Amino acid sequence: MDGNPSILGSHGILVPGDLLMGAVIPIHTDRIFPLATYKEKPTPDICKRFRLDFYQQFQTFRFAVEEINRNPELLPNSTLGFYVYDSCAVLQRELGGTLWMITGLNQVIPNYCCQVHPPLTAVIGHSTSTFSILVAHIMGLYRFPQVSYYSTSSLLSDKRQFPSFFRTVPSDDFQARGLAQMVLHFKWKWVGLIASNDDYGTEVIEVIRQEVVKEGACVAYTVYISDNLLNQNLPNIVKTIKNSSANVLIVFSVDFYLFPLLDEMLKQNVTGKTFVASEAWSISNLLAVNKYVSLLSGTIGFAFFSSEIKGLQEFLNSVTIYNTPGIYWAKELWEEVFGCTFADQKNLTVTLNMKKQCTGEEHLSSVQNIYNDVSRLRASYNIYTAVYVIATALHDLRQCQSLGGALVVNNCFDIGYFKPWQLMSYFRKVRVTLNNAQEVFFDKDGNPPAIYDIVNWQLGSDGTIKQVKVGSYNTMNSSGDVFSINTTLIWWATGNQGVPNSVCSQSCPEGFKQSLKEGEPVCCFQCSPCAQGEISNQTNAIECWKCPWDMWPNSKRDRCFLKPIEFLSYEDYLGITLATISTFSSMVPISVFRLFIQYKSTPIVRANNYSVSCILLVSLSFCFLCALAFIGYPQPEKCLLRQAAFGLVFTLCVSCILAKTVIVVFAFMATKPGSSLKKWTTPRVPYMIIICCTFIQLTLCVFWLTISPPFLQFNIEAKPGIIVVECNENSPFAFWCMLGYLGFLATVSFTVAFLARRLPDNFNEAKLITFSMLAFLSVWVYFIPASLSAQGKYTVAMEIFAILTSSWALVFCMFLPKCFIILFRPDMNSRDNFMRKEGGGK
Repeated sequence: MDGNPSILGSHGILVPGDLLMGAVIPIHTDRIFPLATYKEKPTPDICKRFRLDFYQQFQTFRFAVEEINRNPELLPNSTLGFYVYDSCAVLQRELGGTLWMITGLNQVIPNYCCQVHPPLTAVIGHSTSTFSILVAHIMGLYRFPQVSYYSTSSLLSDKRQFPSFFRTVPSDDFQARGLAQMVLHFKWKWVGLIASNDDYGTEVIEVIRQEVVKEGACVAYTVYISDNLLNQNLPNIVKTIKNSSANVLIVFSVDFYLFPLLDEMLKQNVTGKTFVASEAWSISNLLAVNKYVSLLSGTIGFAFFSSEIKGLQEFLNSVTIYNTPGIYWAKELWEEVFGCTFADQKNLTVTLNMKKQCTGEEHLSSVQNIYNDVSRLRASYNIYTAVYVIATALHDLRQCQSLGGALVVNNCFDIGYFKPWQLMSYFRKVRVTLNNAQEVFFDKDGNPPAIYDIVNWQLGSDGTIKQVKVGSYNTMNSSGDVFSINTTLIWWATGNQGVPNSVCSQSCPEGFKQSLKEGEPVCCFQCSPCAQGEISNQTNAIECWKCPWDMWPNSKRDRCFLKPIEFLSYEDYLGITLATISTFSSMVPISVFRLFIQYKSTPIVRANNYSVSCILLVSLSFCFLCALAFIGYPQPEKCLLRQAAFGLVFTLCVSCILAKTVIVVFAFMATKPGSSLKKWTTPRVPYMIIICCTFIQLTLCVFWLTISPPFLQFNIEAKPGIIVVECNENSPFAFWCMLGYLGFLATVSFTVAFLARRLPDNFNEAKLITFSMLAFLSVWVYFIPASLSAQGKYTVAMEIFAILTSSWALVFCMFLPKCFIILFRPDMNSRDNFMRKEGGGK
């Protein structure tokens, strides 16, 4: 049963059979490297830690083989035997054990196979990706099937380098994508990467970096650790971890590489870090001890898919030192589980010092430990799957499944004599359905379907760490949702504070955007408020968005609301005030007009051209009323006509004043003997002046309204946050031409009146016209800069104010003296007084 134990010792066993398969399993770990002096032959490595979980893997391998041997439908009339070699997770022994199986001799001879029958069909192993890569190079030369239950490096998916490599664990490419989705799920934007300095860690860490960055997160640092303490600067590595603001650490490593790192973190009192574990240590019982509770509680990570294997626990408990191959390992199991020792004449002192002695009659079912705990079979389940994959491929070979001429027909049924390369085609096509209905097959790269459990390290009530399944990652999920996790089941080290936060910069609230810091990763940013007129309605916005033209941000700049509409309305205090003044003011010229009608026969009314004065008074009343066209909602009709109406009415007023001024001058000059101006003193002349001057303005307005008419405009630039509803004059040139022509008439009137102010006439209007035109021009000269500086409704209010003020200037300067004489000095409004003063003036 033990093969040749005198030669193989405690390293390997052979159980005979018609067909053989090999398994390289590290029953022991924690090796010691003796110091080499190069003066003598190096001593072998010493493996001092017996691993109950790895011994369970060996027994699961044995259970699968015996289960297949009892199955009449799988490889009938043939029995499976096996090699098992304890590699101690040492590269030399992994390679040596594999060559021992292939060679068939106790002495390892590379490139030589002594054993032809029974044939070695395949080798299950090895313990790490680095070791598998080395062995796969050798086994691939001869297309010798290798099925790994633990090596996950994506390098092994390259069929050009490793044509005969298969595995029952997913490639790390799948795990990298899954971990990146986990980082995104928990909104971790700033993570640290820790990897073992071997093929497993260095390759995957680059993949995870790419996947993490693809998901929008950033990597704060990447550090590498190894099992050689002389080649790493752990204090500086831990100082980097401690000082970094990254609170989430993604660790790709096997468990025994982490002991020195965790010890140094305890030494430097590193706290507040959450570990994300790769499958190589996510269920490690060596790390789940009280010493590391403060560091590793709350850890979350991926683990190999676990499943139940029916009958395995009973099988494990039925093992004794007498009914299992590998008596050395069985005795170590007994000593480890029951805390006893077997009598050993070579080590009598040790035996005498032990508290109790093993009898070999103890029952494993009386204890509960890692060895017989089948509640979370992972690596053991993968070994179980690997055995069934090999057996199914052999069964397909025996049944001569058609694979396009892969085998010679004469050798088809001679299952005891075939070459390993002839089995390769069947490995590629194999499909195995296990008792749990899980189907196993290989893709073109030799990888099985990717299924992971997501486990969380939770602190139990007894103070120990338990690894609890909280979700899964299944690329074969029929619903398409490959990543699922129940966050309510997760226990974080932060307790009630919820999911740990790991960001380089705190989140930018709504109303702000991220501004990158020069020379920093994209996850390190500062928050800048959105510019005027822009919003961001989500946290960590990359850009702000402009509100629609008719909307404006609120004070927090996280929402858009409708802009208030502004125009000079009748509901506005300013608008109603100006409207009241305008209406009241329009009644003043009408009152003066009625007064003139009443006293039209008096000298002061007749002496100043009664008809023209009446036209002037009516037009002044309209001037006051035209201000109303600028108040209220600026409808398109208002916009079209209000400036033209204003220009025409004021032109009519100024034309009347100009006509009165010219007539005064002509009347005085015509009194001179032989004057040619006498013909211009007829009553028709003032009307001609009024008509001609007004017609020119009318022509300008018609051209303006025809070619470039004013229109209604919603101005969003005049006042931020407000829509100013206004009339756009469309052609500023036409507007200023209209206003300039009005100013030209007023200037001419002022000039003529100023020159005629000293004419000897008791009722000479030239002085009144001079003051009225001076006031009129002053108002509009001041209006120009005031209107340019005003905004919104105040621009309109300024123009209304100018209209009312200039109109009042004309009324006050032109008619107040006359009304005063008519009402309060009737003695001055007599013909005798008029003729006397006129004569006295002569």
